[in-house]
Amino acid sequence: MTEVVAALIWDENRFLACQRPANKARGLLWEFVGGKVEPGETKEQALIRECQEELAVTVAVQDVFMDVTHVYPDLTVHLTLFNTFIAEGTPQKIEHNDLRWITVEEIDEYEFCPADEEILRRLKEV
Repeated sequence: MTEVVAALIWDENRFLACQRPANKARGLLWEFVGGKVEPGETKEQALIRECQEELAVTVAVQDVFMDVTHVYPDLTVHLTLFNTFIAEGTPQKIEHNDLRWITVEEIDEYEFCPADEEILRRLKEV
C-alpha cells in the first residue's frame, strides 16, 4: 500500500483543484495537490514538500479532513487529506496541466480521480 498525502487548500469558500498532466496515470483528471510520503518523512512534511515542488507555495498544514483507501488497477493508495492554507506564494502550474479555485457547488463540473470521490461526497455534505 502506498501512503499518499494531499492538501485541501482553502481560499475563503473555494478550494484548489489541480488537473493531472496528460502523460501521467489518470491523465487530465482533477485531484488535490499532493503525493507519496517518502521514507523518514511525516505526512505533514511530505505535504509541505509536495506543495513546494508542484505549486511553488508553502502551506500551513492543519487537521486531517479525512482519509481513504482506494484500489486502482496499478496500485493501492491510503490517502490522507489535510485542511491547509497557503502561508506563502501563489500557486504555479509546475506539475499540473491546469489549476482552478472551485466551490463545493462546482465539484460536479470536474472529473476527479476515483480515490477522491468519497472525499468530494463529504465536502458536499459539510
